[in-house]
Amino acid sequence: MVFESFIRGLETMKNAVVIPCYNVSDHIREVILTLPSQLDHIIVVDDACPQNSGKIAEEIDDDRIHVLYHEKNQGVGGAVLTGYQKALDLDCDIVVKMDGDGQMDPTCMERLLEPLVRDEADYTKGNRFHDFKALRSMPKIRLIGNNIMSFLAKIFSGYWNIMDPANGYTAIHKRALAKLDLHKIARRYFFETDMLHHLYLINAAVQDIPMPAQYDDEKSSFTVREALWQFPPRLLYGVIKRIFLRYFIYDFNMASVYILLGLPMFLWSLIFGILEWVDSYVTGLGKSAGTVMLAALPLIISFEMLLQAISIDIHMVPKKSKGI
Repeated sequence: MVFESFIRGLETMKNAVVIPCYNVSDHIREVILTLPSQLDHIIVVDDACPQNSGKIAEEIDDDRIHVLYHEKNQGVGGAVLTGYQKALDLDCDIVVKMDGDGQMDPTCMERLLEPLVRDEADYTKGNRFHDFKALRSMPKIRLIGNNIMSFLAKIFSGYWNIMDPANGYTAIHKRALAKLDLHKIARRYFFETDMLHHLYLINAAVQDIPMPAQYDDEKSSFTVREALWQFPPRLLYGVIKRIFLRYFIYDFNMASVYILLGLPMFLWSLIFGILEWVDSYVTGLGKSAGTVMLAALPLIISFEMLLQAISIDIHMVPKKSKGI
């Protein structure tokens, strides 16, 4: 009965899949042919692909296929956002995003759609960290990088309940997609993480969906060096923006108070303590107990305030009961 109600709900909704294409000519045809028949639209975005992946998609005899072309390469995010806009123009209720390289199992799509159909989430995404056996196939450098990025993404986005932020197998409901300002979302490799940031700002409920990790013969054009160079400034800016909007514009609560008092106190006591330590080292003279306490006590108190602010932030993850 539960599955039947899900099918009935899906049948009443218009849905689409967006497939960004860049150098996927060896896989795009098979990806399209294995898509579920329940999909109403298949939106293929050729991101100035040198292998003409869009032309291959056009050759497939399927009325559901819409092929869009970029004159200049805009990155995976740019291609997906073009597809999202097309899905909105087609008045789709649910939009799935999957890659064209054949790494995303179409049979997992039902799991992404179910929480959206049942109004349990506004956005769902894959999480490869639930299947320990499947993780063995993930390259070690990616496994370590994903763990680090997952923690940083929690701070950046405010979604402390999610992992694997770079997972590109996602689905979004129109109620969330229509509220997003698509022009402000990052176009390239930061797209998935930045998407979470913007979803948080509209109070969208996000849910992880366990699925296996699959790696074949694909080659990523994005290097670890590029990630280390490009991501930190974006993450820092995003955290500051999120905290400012969430706790000083959209709302003002105890987390706001803890940040206002704790952050300046923490920075002052830290700088004061370092300067006193350097002075003591240079002069060879020890500092009095009062001076030590003047540096240590505010540092401890402010650190506790910041921990309380983080605790409140964790408990304020958008949930469907109070979502959009």
